[in-house]
Amino acid sequence: MKKYFYAVIALIIGFCFSTGLCIHALTQPTAVASIPSMRIVIDAGHGGIDGGVVGVRTGRKESDVNLSIAFALKERLTDAGFAVTLTRVTEGGLYGDTSPGFKRRDMEKRKQIAEAASPYCVISVHQNYYPSSASRGAQVFYAKNREESERLASSMQSELNALYGRQGVKPRAHKSADYYMLRLAPPSVLVECGFLSNPKDDELLSRPSFCEEIADGIAKGVLACIVQA
Repeated sequence: MKKYFYAVIALIIGFCFSTGLCIHALTQPTAVASIPSMRIVIDAGHGGIDGGVVGVRTGRKESDVNLSIAFALKERLTDAGFAVTLTRVTEGGLYGDTSPGFKRRDMEKRKQIAEAASPYCVISVHQNYYPSSASRGAQVFYAKNREESERLASSMQSELNALYGRQGVKPRAHKSADYYMLRLAPPSVLVECGFLSNPKDDELLSRPSFCEEIADGIAKGVLACIVQA
């Protein structure tokens, strides 16, 4: 059923995108090449010795949760007709070796992969952690004064709020930030999919089925943003 949904959306997007290209070509024939390709980069945060935060109840590493969601998201976006590039496909990081400066090398490698793909957008997947265990839900971040990134973040936030709302969690607002992966040339967002510091979020994110629901929400946010553009 989900594959059917994404296939239908892909047809709608394809029609809208093709129509837009034709109109754009008629009005500004020299600018067609500037329209973004329909490739998406998914960046599973952390990896290797940099495991990120740890689930307060499950003890599961953020890096593993990130990768699970990234794989599920890739499947959904591929079903919708996108070409997808993953910055990380194993449990390891992208830093090469663990000598001083490994974190910087890791981030620079992610940037290199993302920008070389010339994507429509970049989605960096992370998990949140807060001293107070009461905090729950997903939150999407974007770079200040980046309108396309903000629009994408807003669309994803709406979908993820709906998902967590079914768990009785109050909605969160998308927010600007200065994270490294938000400074890329393509429109970029960073999705904190839940709070591993909260026992309920931690338990939910340990379930493959909930990680798939998170991936559904992110994918639907992308699709809705494109259709509304």
